[in-house]
Amino acid sequence: MSLRMLQNTLNCGACALTVFIAGCASYDMAPPARVLLQPTQGYSATGDMQLSPIEGGVRLQGQVSGLKPGAQHGFHVHDKGDCSAPDASSAGGHFNPHSHDHGFYTSAAHHAGDLPALQADAQGVAKLDVVMPGLSLSAGVDSIRGKALVVHRDPDDGRSQPAGNSGPRVACGVIPL
Repeated sequence: MSLRMLQNTLNCGACALTVFIAGCASYDMAPPARVLLQPTQGYSATGDMQLSPIEGGVRLQGQVSGLKPGAQHGFHVHDKGDCSAPDASSAGGHFNPHSHDHGFYTSAAHHAGDLPALQADAQGVAKLDVVMPGLSLSAGVDSIRGKALVVHRDPDDGRSQPAGNSGPRVACGVIPL
């Protein structure tokens, strides 16, 4: 191989590496997070959620047990990573960094913390595997690190302001920093 061919090969390799690195720059390189949901006073719901960064969002996978069998339950990211109050009111309201009205997570405008409902089976177990575009596990306005995941007793109606009328909080877990 001539010196000229070697230089061209190395230059092309450097270009490919630059394109690869630039393409990865938009990918959320934050580590995944595990959230253990604990019951609030008077309830028995518990859960385990894995949060993984993916291109353009966060994937939530896991399950919650101890729910009302066959029922739908509101599920949200709340603004404060504090589940210390017996009713989890210390977690604050829904995570809403862009000041949108509450809505279903599929609505054009909604709180960033509006997640899909949890549907409990006949044994009171709900499984979830969803990608939430726009959320992040890296630093920034859309980061959910240090926030809380909250399960509600009732379904979210998707329209009542400010939080969807989904009733008391039955489980809460903090998303680690």
